Amino acid sequence: MPKTLLLTASLLLSFSPATFAAERYQSRPPVIVSPDLTAPWVMQLGGSATRPVVYANPQPAPRVYQRQVIRRGQTNRPLVQQVVTVRPNAPVKSQIEPMYLPQMVSYETKHKPGTIVIDTNNRFLYLVMEGGQARRYGVGVGKPGFEWAGAHKITRKAEWPNWTPPQEMITREAAKGHYLPTHMAGGPENPLGARAMYLGSTLYRIHGTNAPWTIGSGVSSGCIRMRNEDVVDLYERVNVGTTVIVI
Repeated sequence: MPKTLLLTASLLLSFSPATFAAERYQSRPPVIVSPDLTAPWVMQLGGSATRPVVYANPQPAPRVYQRQVIRRGQTNRPLVQQVVTVRPNAPVKSQIEPMYLPQMVSYETKHKPGTIVIDTNNRFLYLVMEGGQARRYGVGVGKPGFEWAGAHKITRKAEWPNWTPPQEMITREAAKGHYLPTHMAGGPENPLGARAMYLGSTLYRIHGTNAPWTIGSGVSSGCIRMRNEDVVDLYERVNVGTTVIVI
């Protein structure tokens, strides 16, 4: 064999396949990760992946997420679980402002103790006491167009009174789509509440209410509303014949 061929053969045998591989892959190719975690090759790896999807809602509402859970061995489609995050409740407004709660106050007046004075502009009822003091309660009064003023005496008292709306009220409310009963027995659902004190020969009363959040507002048809616990307290403190001044 010629010397040239022998030299060439010996050089080829001196380089193993591993040597060629090492030289070829000295600079390894970069690892590229799919931006989509739901790509089929990721699903085949096993384990789990979580990807929240937020659905925009212009109205305040619970936010809904879809969470894709990929279980080992599942290659067809991921199991979709719905997770609801409940929005915290909005702050609840107090049923009555603290200033409308019963309290003793300084009250200079010409009226004698035991007189009831109702300040409709400021939504307060005063029971005049001795020594320039008064027991003050928050009240609801007549809505616009139903305000009134005057002096009357309590002519009757009733516990859990019945309610018979006057025909004018029934007609007026029916025109608004509100249909009132012709008579309603006393009880917790009755709008006159726990107690009523009738004023002279008028249709007006000082009474309780099943809507205590209206105290401090002008909402009635002329009657004076009090919280049920407050009207019970006043009811026990006054008698038939008590003078009521509405200003």
